[in-house]
Amino acid sequence: ARASSMRTACARVTTTIARACARSASGSAHACAREGAREGARVGLVVRRGVSASTTRAMAVSGKGYAPVREDAMGGVDVVARGDVSAGAGFDMVVWGVREEDLDAESGAIASEALKAFDASTGGVVSAMMAESEFKAKAGSSAFSRARGGSATHVGVVGLGKGDDAAKTSTLAQLGSVAAAQAQKAKCKTLGIKGADANPNACAAGAYLGATEDQRFKSKPQAKTLASVSLLDVTADVSAGKARAQGVQMTKELVAAPPNVVTPSAMAEVAKMIAAQHSDCMTVEILEKADCEKLGMGSFLGVSEASDEPPKFIHLTYKGKGSDLKKVAVVGKGLTFDSGGYNLKAGAGSMIEMMKFDMGGAGATLGAAKIIGATKPEGVEAHFIIASCENMIGSRGLRPGDILTASNGKTIEVNNTDAEGRLTLADALVFADKNCGATAIVDVATLTGAIIVALGDGIAGLFSPTDAGAKRMEDAAKDAGEETWRMPMPDSMWSIMKSDIADMKNTG
Repeated sequence: ARASSMRTACARVTTTIARACARSASGSAHACAREGAREGARVGLVVRRGVSASTTRAMAVSGKGYAPVREDAMGGVDVVARGDVSAGAGFDMVVWGVREEDLDAESGAIASEALKAFDASTGGVVSAMMAESEFKAKAGSSAFSRARGGSATHVGVVGLGKGDDAAKTSTLAQLGSVAAAQAQKAKCKTLGIKGADANPNACAAGAYLGATEDQRFKSKPQAKTLASVSLLDVTADVSAGKARAQGVQMTKELVAAPPNVVTPSAMAEVAKMIAAQHSDCMTVEILEKADCEKLGMGSFLGVSEASDEPPKFIHLTYKGKGSDLKKVAVVGKGLTFDSGGYNLKAGAGSMIEMMKFDMGGAGATLGAAKIIGATKPEGVEAHFIIASCENMIGSRGLRPGDILTASNGKTIEVNNTDAEGRLTLADALVFADKNCGATAIVDVATLTGAIIVALGDGIAGLFSPTDAGAKRMEDAAKDAGEETWRMPMPDSMWSIMKSDIADMKNTG
């Protein structure tokens, strides 16, 4: 359950990052802000309509090359706006988004005339299933049943809440997701959704994601049936919804894949794939170990020392249309596996078996790059940067007490090898600032499980040295339907990072 929630959390952050990059085109990203959210050789071939994993070490199943992500993850499902089609147009399943105002406040009976008509066409099934499940249209609630009349064989209702809540991005995305997942479960081929007009792109994104199931590592994947989702009474273009879903699904699949599939080399290949798919606006540069050494990235390379997997420093660049482009950067933590190093993750609660998700920030960064490449916001130059490696144990490995020198010349005393993410991010942040000239930087990382203790699984911790930077991220999160909570970052905290023999320690 924790792994599933982490995949979801990283995927949600993907959309916030993409919206933050797009917002920069408005000219609001002048102040430099580093916000931490909760988080050369070609080594692979395109296989199974995806990118093959690195084969530096043996695969889990001999002779089978798994894909770290699938290029066609949407699996042939098509979501379209059908403003000219009614709910009785012959869909296998019809789902209505129901507001609390559509029901009688006291009895719970249907008050909306349109919903009454739909109920009558189903032989009263809608009102019966609502009464049986005590459906009150609260946001996130739902009820489904087979129909006794009308053209649809299955019907359902999804609660939207009341007032402005019914138009929220998260609410409409849930409408699409729940409806598509239920249609897939019922083996339906066609689905009609009513009530998405307040935010059709959010509902479309949800429908794509709800219809998509990751079965890459199943020996006998189940066939999918859902082929078409129609948003009824909607005429708007919903292509942005598909772009959002593709980026989010990419993040989910990267975080879900095991560490013998998603290696630093595989992450680099995914970045190359994104650049190739959007070659009209994106370029990619992969810095190898020797390149990083020339740039003095001792902090990043120190973490990677014990691993047989070569480190990869990934730099994707998006350039939008316009002359005075605002430069922003997204920096994602890319530890494809974190053993903790000599401060080994051991014992109950260490979650070492789940440390494949320590590249969640990098997954969100690549997902955001995918969305930006597809939607092409104007007036912005966005840099997507990942210092990817493993944190392992070995004779060459980083030791507690070692001192590393970052690419800006700062020295760091390592008093805990399991506080490695900040070491890799240090050189990535310097690169974003000095090499890319970014005026705003968003750093997204699974830095510590303590943020889950503080905020739970569903809220991202937001750190910013400036109120303006925090406000931009909070606005982007609100637009994306995500939850963040700003954490304190007073100057007084710096005192606990001081070292007696170096410029700083890596833990306080």
